[in-house]
Amino acid sequence: MTTKEGGPYDAVVLAGGGAARLGGADKPGVRVGGRALIDRVLAACSGAGTTVVVAAPRPTARPVVWAREEPAGGGPLAALDAGLARTSAERVVVLSADLPFLGEQTVRRLLAELAVSGADGAVLTDPDGRDQPLVAAYRRDALLREIAVLGARDDHGHGHSHDPDPDPDHGPGGGGLTGLPLRRLTARLALTRVADPLAAFDCDTWDDIASARARIREHGNVLDEWISAVKDELGIELDVDTGALLDLARDAAHGVARPAAPLTTFLVGYAAAQAAARGGAAGGVEAVAEATRKAAALAARWADEGQQDAKPGPGQSDSAQSDSAKPGSAPGTSPDAG
Repeated sequence: MTTKEGGPYDAVVLAGGGAARLGGADKPGVRVGGRALIDRVLAACSGAGTTVVVAAPRPTARPVVWAREEPAGGGPLAALDAGLARTSAERVVVLSADLPFLGEQTVRRLLAELAVSGADGAVLTDPDGRDQPLVAAYRRDALLREIAVLGARDDHGHGHSHDPDPDPDHGPGGGGLTGLPLRRLTARLALTRVADPLAAFDCDTWDDIASARARIREHGNVLDEWISAVKDELGIELDVDTGALLDLARDAAHGVARPAAPLTTFLVGYAAAQAAARGGAAGGVEAVAEATRKAAALAARWADEGQQDAKPGPGQSDSAQSDSAKPGSAPGTSPDAG
């Protein structure tokens, strides 16, 4: 991350909830746009030095560190405490695993706001202005400090005079952090807010899942979603000029033949990978741009030749050119010659 965004950061993703409103389904594994929800979230925090997922281990598209609260199912505050134990960066992004529209840009905005505000945390707000504490960037020492206070208070069965929520709010299991809601922690922190209604959208019900799936298939979203899904599936981090590649595909289809479009873009990618491996370009993006430029110029030359061949040459009538193109004719001869 850049200095503006606050330096290096770690990420903690909470993925161990019971998903009661999904009938107990494996919510992090539910696919939206062909990708598991948890993989979409992991892609958004791919800049983290260490990414800790608090849940039972599962296959993921990106490498992570696994952690588990004790006892399992002890609630979000206990899960956060377990995740923080595996981190070391001064700043920690804390996320739930059910955010289909969270992107790297929003994570960067949260970190940047945390850096300039001096607050304990920068929290995303939903369309109604409510805080979403599981879409946030925090100062790690502030989280650990307040978690220690809450844990000590509940271990001894009493609160403190400065606790903003002194009434017990335990789930099954009683003492420590088990069953405590996250708001008991965030109420003790100085927070700044970042509005991003789309990124705050989470999937609690099957209707939410259906809405998310429908949105990514809308005309204005489907291409970007598809490219992101393909890059995630193939393990590609590269950001390229998709407009230039689409123009190349169009030119190859119109100027050569329709099947030339996908084949040309494949060859451009292959050539760019070779160039980057040889050190012939400053990086992958530059290599793709150079290969795209060369292929586009070739497609233009190819199309120009076709247009020239379709026009009568000097001293040649339209009918003569037409005759010369008939089967059995040789260039410069008439069908009746010989």
